[in-house]
Amino acid sequence: MSQLARSFQRLSLNNTFIDIQKVFIRGKAKYVEKPTTGHGVAFRRIIHFPEKYTVKPLNVTNLGGRDPQSGRLVVKGIGGGIKHKYHWIDWKRVGPKEGPPLVERVIKIIKDGCRTSNVALVASADKLKYILATENMKVGDLIKTSCHIPRIPVRANEGDAYPLGALPLGTQIHCVEKYPGLGGFLVHSAGTYATILRKAPNNHIVIMTPSKKEFSLPEECMCTVGRLSNIEHSSTPIGSAQKNRELGNRPRSGLWQRKTGRHGRKIRRPPPTKTIVAPNAEKIDEIIFSSDRYFVRTLRSQFHY
Repeated sequence: MSQLARSFQRLSLNNTFIDIQKVFIRGKAKYVEKPTTGHGVAFRRIIHFPEKYTVKPLNVTNLGGRDPQSGRLVVKGIGGGIKHKYHWIDWKRVGPKEGPPLVERVIKIIKDGCRTSNVALVASADKLKYILATENMKVGDLIKTSCHIPRIPVRANEGDAYPLGALPLGTQIHCVEKYPGLGGFLVHSAGTYATILRKAPNNHIVIMTPSKKEFSLPEECMCTVGRLSNIEHSSTPIGSAQKNRELGNRPRSGLWQRKTGRHGRKIRRPPPTKTIVAPNAEKIDEIIFSSDRYFVRTLRSQFHY
């Protein structure tokens, strides 16, 4: 009887040990899938947008390069920095399609810590909104907005918003729509501008962006005339490591690495013009290509759209 009880006790101890070992192994390797970078999602900050547009500065949550869902580090070069309020930019410049244009007055021009170019507060009747300030814009200026495309090109001033088809060739523009109704999509950085090059078939206008890439856009796409403010941003040195930490950038390497230029630089011609058409509301059949190459043979990442 005692031998039978001893065998049952040994069996129960073995089962308990196996269960504990299984639980231990199962909890040891916990796989968390991290998001991949380069898909239009920044891991620097989260902006808390309200339901309705407001000119009140918005609160910001700094992420420090971490995924907000899992808390895992995704981008290594982000962290710290001075916390700034965010000024909500109204990217859609909407004006009348017939008759005189909408006139707005510039109330003040401020520097936004969350973007490179300056921000202008404009007013029309009882409406206030923020737009990107141009190079020579100052307080008290009157800017116009119109969606009408006349037969003769318009002689526009800095800050005015017109469709691409209403402006003469060679005009410097920024905040260009990708297709009508989207809002300013292209050319946002400080001191940059795009240029209207020529007209294309099917009522399209060809523009050249700061990266020398050409886009063929519908002539109804809205844009703002002029060059963006804070031109000296790209040529101003950071000055010190402390200033770089205040901007929210962590040190990338503690080892100083000399750039010898041993491998030279390959100069390649820019890719062909990319034609953009507004998406249709109807359902489009999905087409899967068998080739996994890019649309142009180049190694320059800024030309991969």
